[in-house]
Amino acid sequence: MDTPVSDTSRITPAWSSLIDLMRGCTLGGSRILKEELRQKITIPQYLRLAMRDSIQSKDVAAGNHHYASAGEAAQPPDLALVVFINSLSGGRHGPKLKARLQELMGEEQVFDLRFVKPHEFVQYGLGCLEMLADIGDSCAKETREKLRVVVAGGDGTVGWVLGSLGELHKQGREPVPPIAIIPLGTGNDLSRSFGWGGSFPFNWKSAVKRTLDRASTGLICCLDSWNVLISMPAGKVVDPPHALKPVEEISLDQELKIEGELPEKVSCYEGVFYNYFSIGMDAQIAYGFHHLRNEKPYLAQGPFANKLIYSGYGCKQGWFFTPCISAPSLRGLKNILRMYVKKVNCSEWEQVSLPSSVRSIVALNLNNYASGRNPWGNLKPEYLEKRGFVGAHVNDGLLEVFGLKQGWHASFVLSDLISAKHIAQASAIRFELRGGEWEEAYLQMDGEPWKQPMNKDYSTFVEIKRVPFQSVMVNGGVFSTPLSNQAS
Repeated sequence: MDTPVSDTSRITPAWSSLIDLMRGCTLGGSRILKEELRQKITIPQYLRLAMRDSIQSKDVAAGNHHYASAGEAAQPPDLALVVFINSLSGGRHGPKLKARLQELMGEEQVFDLRFVKPHEFVQYGLGCLEMLADIGDSCAKETREKLRVVVAGGDGTVGWVLGSLGELHKQGREPVPPIAIIPLGTGNDLSRSFGWGGSFPFNWKSAVKRTLDRASTGLICCLDSWNVLISMPAGKVVDPPHALKPVEEISLDQELKIEGELPEKVSCYEGVFYNYFSIGMDAQIAYGFHHLRNEKPYLAQGPFANKLIYSGYGCKQGWFFTPCISAPSLRGLKNILRMYVKKVNCSEWEQVSLPSSVRSIVALNLNNYASGRNPWGNLKPEYLEKRGFVGAHVNDGLLEVFGLKQGWHASFVLSDLISAKHIAQASAIRFELRGGEWEEAYLQMDGEPWKQPMNKDYSTFVEIKRVPFQSVMVNGGVFSTPLSNQAS
């Protein structure tokens, strides 16, 4: 039986794609003068050079000499911007976009992620500004306080930058610069959720000016971030995503007791996601796509080509056509997975039964998934009350957990014809995976998949909890969904 949804009108994926295209063609809006924009967002040259030298030398003091020659007379910009570009995202728009951005601001404010990693910028670039502020440079102090970051890339790239900036919270180095987005990826669900559109705009030269202007003046809003902890029998995850790092040890929630014997040695990983975490067939298809794109990048030249490749992998892996055989790779996740959650307004762990037909489990933070779809649905108040759910928001401290059965079911869900299989709404989740006949599972977070080794004798644990601080975003202000905690 289909899950009831509210009677509010919904935009179908086909119309959504058409609207995205129209938005891209008109995003330029009112005329923005290039020189006025440049003057408003360009950081004084001595600070740009100081940050550049500090990052290149990996020494916050390397750019100190620039202040002696120009610092005292400099004036801070109205609102300072820096841009990160992932030239490998989406349709390979990075190189030409980089050149355009360098026309609109100081060249040293545009960072290519192939050469400057976000954590290097945080440690040495921002560290340089903070050092200059500490020795009395008022321009550096005000520039640091006003700074905002624009990310040109897909959801994975945005998450990478958000994670690096999140370290500022832990180190007490506030304020944390908020993030605006130029969508270059395939799904761009973070971009859609905060009003920056779902695709790289058709008239991109004019649109980039408009984006930078909105990035410098848009309202600030908050986004929940989710910490992923993985404890597995001693081994190694091959090619983990940027957001997943090996660590010495982790501490799983002691309130939930572990049944069965534990291995003598374990390997641990930790990461953060902002959009979604999933286990199962969708992650396996994404894994195949990512490896193809890395091996044969000429095949993935844009969102349309990417989606065709995704569909091809879905058929190849049996996502659409499941033979009636007992191959372990075609079984539901219930065979290898136990799931525990902390539900709404409840501090105790509870095991949740998984439907036997489900082949993908998704824990969703945003109201956009798979290129702007809403698989959770717009649920009626009476259904929410019956299931013990509440309305879903990006900053409510909850994840919406749903299941997808097979490719046809997923297609109907993502066409907004039906809602996904609602499983839980949770403030914390623990997955327990046990291999049996399965030697590996496929996991992904924010579109970055990996192959997770499993053991038939010992369990692998994946625990998800909310990060105690929220990430900071710039609301694009146009075409965005309402956000409850915007602040000027």
